[in-house]
Amino acid sequence: MEKFESITIEKNEKYIRQISRKVDINDPELHNNIVVLQEYCMQNEVMAMAAVQLGIPKRIVYVKNTNLEILNKRLTDEGKEATKEYNEAKVLINPEIISKEGLTTFWEACASCSWDEGEVRKWYNGKVRRPYKIRVKYLDIEGNEHEDEFEGFESTVLCHEIDHLDGILHIDIADKVIKGTKEERTELRKKEGYTVISKTGDFEQLRNLERKDEENKRQ
Repeated sequence: MEKFESITIEKNEKYIRQISRKVDINDPELHNNIVVLQEYCMQNEVMAMAAVQLGIPKRIVYVKNTNLEILNKRLTDEGKEATKEYNEAKVLINPEIISKEGLTTFWEACASCSWDEGEVRKWYNGKVRRPYKIRVKYLDIEGNEHEDEFEGFESTVLCHEIDHLDGILHIDIADKVIKGTKEERTELRKKEGYTVISKTGDFEQLRNLERKDEENKRQ
């Protein structure tokens, strides 16, 4: 099996920050593009991947794992082995978020925001606020149009990947960024896991209110 590597901000930040182009469903390379995404996701412990991260600047997102129960199981060696074949295999083409509700937080990481320090892989871990629920328009691999709601942790994962299509990284919008190893990120998530602050209400308003409250507490 061919080994694929993600593009990182360390090696090519300009590339990863480009705006991906809209996909023509009749693109003869589309099937191969999706195969590349799938193989990378199956070779690596990721939740999802935007095509641009693998050198394909097209508006495609491949989803491997948005199941919070599975994610929590993977915090242990036994759970990791039991869930290693889990794959949602969901593909969203030209996804567009048309509404956002509620507010959550999570310590996010990204294959594109990591680097090697000697023999140790390190990451930029960012505590990011995301909507609890989003409505997304997208095409499936047959070109059928969908408009679906995604909520909970699935919303967080999709927002992260759709940001990639517009050249936005989680570190750009994080309230706090901590450099660390994968093991250190695991400990962060054990202490501060995925948190739902509100399931309803306008996302932007809720986020701004939370930020103002935190600013007032620091004063």
